[in-house]
Amino acid sequence: MERDASIVRQWGDMDINILLKIFLLLDVFDLTSSIAQVCYKWRLAARDPLVWRTLDLSMLKSNFVEIPSNPYVYIDNDADETLKRVLKISLKLSMGSIETIILHSNLYIDEDELIYAAERSPKLKRLVMPSWTGTRIGICKAIQMWSDLELMTTRSITPTYLMKEISQSCKNFSKLKIMGPVSIFFASAIVAFLPGLKVLSLRCSRITKKALIIILEGLANLEVLNISHAILIESPPPPAPKIELKELDHSILEKASRLREFLTCSKNKCNLCCSTRNDKDFFGWSMYQEGTWKEDELKSFAL
Repeated sequence: MERDASIVRQWGDMDINILLKIFLLLDVFDLTSSIAQVCYKWRLAARDPLVWRTLDLSMLKSNFVEIPSNPYVYIDNDADETLKRVLKISLKLSMGSIETIILHSNLYIDEDELIYAAERSPKLKRLVMPSWTGTRIGICKAIQMWSDLELMTTRSITPTYLMKEISQSCKNFSKLKIMGPVSIFFASAIVAFLPGLKVLSLRCSRITKKALIIILEGLANLEVLNISHAILIESPPPPAPKIELKELDHSILEKASRLREFLTCSKNKCNLCCSTRNDKDFFGWSMYQEGTWKEDELKSFAL
């Protein structure tokens, strides 16, 4: 039987469920291209909440130069314009359905963009934002609008006022991942401002022994702690040098025994352990191989 040459299939004839399956495989650059303008059915699929549960901007990086004075980072205009365009179209298509926002460790978003995103993603539950160079007012205003926030991945340079704002505005917040060195000061801030924390990942971090003890003793609600590939440092009084502990001593293991899960690296000489050991840079996570910062032994933090 010969096919009727007069039958012409239109893009708009495609089943919307098939379109959804295709769109779910696209990255944010594809989704913010002109696909929503092809036809009415494509626009419906491009605006479906399933497509926009996660706004993954992890493939976007800023071209930046660090400077000694405020704002401490100079961003290339072209990179900033790309972020603004992608962010604006994504937030328009998502119609408030975004539950997760993922930013690259080398993506710097200014406070106007962050507030704009917060206003248009009121259902946000998870934020991966390793870098922040804006003002206290900007980030706190955004956190106030994200009252459903439950989980955050950030760096250990996170200011204490941010943790305080999370404590006051996000009553369901219970999971935190820290990227970078964990000092006594930072551990004390976590205990003071986030006492209800249940899950904490310090994966690939340099942690002082005292800081770890503060966390284990101070977070009474903590259930899960991941220190896989972390380097534990003993800091004796000066002028004695810092000492790397080759294994966890009895006092730490005893304090951690109350936890439901306590994750460590049994090898202590794997590639990630070596990377952490050799990384002397305060902003070392940005130097790790691409994708490492997305990994975690805990499923709730893995990207």
